[in-house]
Amino acid sequence: MTAPRTLVVRLDSAGDVLLAGPAVRAVAAGSSHTALLCGPLGVQAARLLPGVDEVLVYDAPWVGVEPAPVTREATRKLLETLAARRFDRALVLVSYHQSPLPAALLLKLAGVRWTAADSEDYPGVLLDLRHHRLPHRHEAEAALDLARDAGFALPPGDDGTLRISPPPDTTHLTGPGPYVVLHPGAAVPARAWSAARAARAAAALCAEGHRVVVTGGRTEKDLTAEVAGKHALDLGGATDLHQLAGVLAGARVAVVGNTGPAHLAAAVGTPVASLFAPVVPAERWGPYGVPHVLLGDQGAPCAGTRARRCPAPGHPCLDGVGDAEVLAAVAALGGRTRPEAGCPAVPGGVSEKERGGASA
Repeated sequence: MTAPRTLVVRLDSAGDVLLAGPAVRAVAAGSSHTALLCGPLGVQAARLLPGVDEVLVYDAPWVGVEPAPVTREATRKLLETLAARRFDRALVLVSYHQSPLPAALLLKLAGVRWTAADSEDYPGVLLDLRHHRLPHRHEAEAALDLARDAGFALPPGDDGTLRISPPPDTTHLTGPGPYVVLHPGAAVPARAWSAARAARAAAALCAEGHRVVVTGGRTEKDLTAEVAGKHALDLGGATDLHQLAGVLAGARVAVVGNTGPAHLAAAVGTPVASLFAPVVPAERWGPYGVPHVLLGDQGAPCAGTRARRCPAPGHPCLDGVGDAEVLAAVAALGGRTRPEAGCPAVPGGVSEKERGGASA
């Protein structure tokens, strides 16, 4: 029997796409062709996943903070793109609080023969496999469960952790020698430190003897400059996602909130000191498959609210994390300090031309 042509749908952010990686590899192991349909924010991550033969992009009107408008033209183009590829099977991956049915309807209209997804809503004839995820399941595990029940298994020797294609050597950006990455930003403000709190953490790590590398995207250059100050190397705006993976792969520890770079760190095997705001549950979204320490008050009033901005004055769940906790987490995860006291020297850094030409 010929292996099927399979489409995996994951329409959210880069972090969501990275968490889909183990399921994608399982699908690829049992398919003759594997395509990943993602949103614009997930494209860079999708292109890094092993097993993906083709990346398709659709800006879905039901996804994201500022969804795309519903238009006949965009819908028609998607249906034509999918129909031309004659997919035999599709898996629609969604988070525990999302519905797969809008995507499933479009797949049926495009002629996809068989579709599977997790769904608590009655799907009618839209799903050929209506799967129910196990309670409290991590998002990466839930996606892999769906793939297995759809008939796709990981190949022998694949441990099911997050993976990407080999990252580049970024020593020309970071300089030689050990370092800790501090990534202060997040697309959702509630999931990150305030700038002032992150700057204090950079200073504390430096004073402890760590060499600190601060990372961020093009739109975060003001933030990374404030956080790095005179204590750390500022790589804000200096990396695309693959280069950021290289920077993270070279780090002893990454200090980062619940955002895409946390999952990117996990995908390259770097331990994570996770600044985890409880607006979503850590059991579902925490760093997966790598050593990590969870920092932040998981019982804060914002727990489970999915709030984008902290509803409590002073952002206590994260800004209340003390320097001693951060230093202890980094030490426990293998961050080594230099024997000399005071801040290590910061290498020459990145030119403004380089900083303006790429994104994280």
